[in-house]
Amino acid sequence: MRIPPLFRCGLLLALMASPTLAREMNERLTIRTLKVPAHPGQEAPPLYVSAQVASVLRFEQDVDPAKTRLLAWEGRFEPLLVGSKKVVVEPLRDLDEGEALPLLVTLVDGTEFTFLVKSKRREAGAWIDYQVNVFKDSDSYNAVLSSLYDSLHRERSLREENERIKKDENSVDHAYATLLANGQVKKTPFRRAKSRRLKNEGMDVIVETFSGPGKAAVVVHLTNTHDGEPWTLDGASLTHCDTARPFALRMDRSEIAPGQSGTVAVVVDGSAFEMEGGTFAALALELFRGDGLLQVAVSLDHTLIR
Repeated sequence: MRIPPLFRCGLLLALMASPTLAREMNERLTIRTLKVPAHPGQEAPPLYVSAQVASVLRFEQDVDPAKTRLLAWEGRFEPLLVGSKKVVVEPLRDLDEGEALPLLVTLVDGTEFTFLVKSKRREAGAWIDYQVNVFKDSDSYNAVLSSLYDSLHRERSLREENERIKKDENSVDHAYATLLANGQVKKTPFRRAKSRRLKNEGMDVIVETFSGPGKAAVVVHLTNTHDGEPWTLDGASLTHCDTARPFALRMDRSEIAPGQSGTVAVVVDGSAFEMEGGTFAALALELFRGDGLLQVAVSLDHTLIR
């Protein structure tokens, strides 16, 4: 559950690692091709689902509704929708991580399939299954065609992502964020507005907010005082009422080993603070550590814009 946007405060920090503050990943819906292994003894393939999102299994032949069932679904899923060549699965709430429910599907020709319905994947680049095309014969025309479409879609997505990254790398805001992350504040138009130091178990943090002409910035200095694993940044979000806003982010190192320090810099254009009707509102910046839990939360007020 995300914390609500932090309004009417110039700066508010949260250095907590509670499961209730775990980051909700940006849900990416995916259509993929699944070629069923020739040996029934192999592990049942997964179907990744998310609360109130319908995931569809599509087969080459019609499905037998009387012999298709999801075990232990009562009160947790909508009733299965089975018709023609499709089975629709829709959970009422997210499954617990590591939980897996067997889904048994039988086609009208007697072919049986078993799937494991699991919670949405949480690692980087993960997805929710919007549709899974299931094939028995991996060499059939439809199977090959579906695989080709998958490959073309992945290629197009990678190309678009590369173009976006290239564009971001050349943006003014990302250039400013790079300078701030490297401690070169004097080379930017920003002026320090506020600074605060907080200590948390395993992490010392200094957060600085900056005012700029048409922009605002935040620089977070992190010192890993933990004896265990290196600290990594899992992601960041900038929101108003759960609506995402654009920002530029740079970090001076990919991970912070015990005893080391690192810096995360964020630059926000003034247009991100503007709401419909020409009004302005505060934004909530959240940084998440490697296990997906909230590490730092900062409220940015539009008055930082000069």
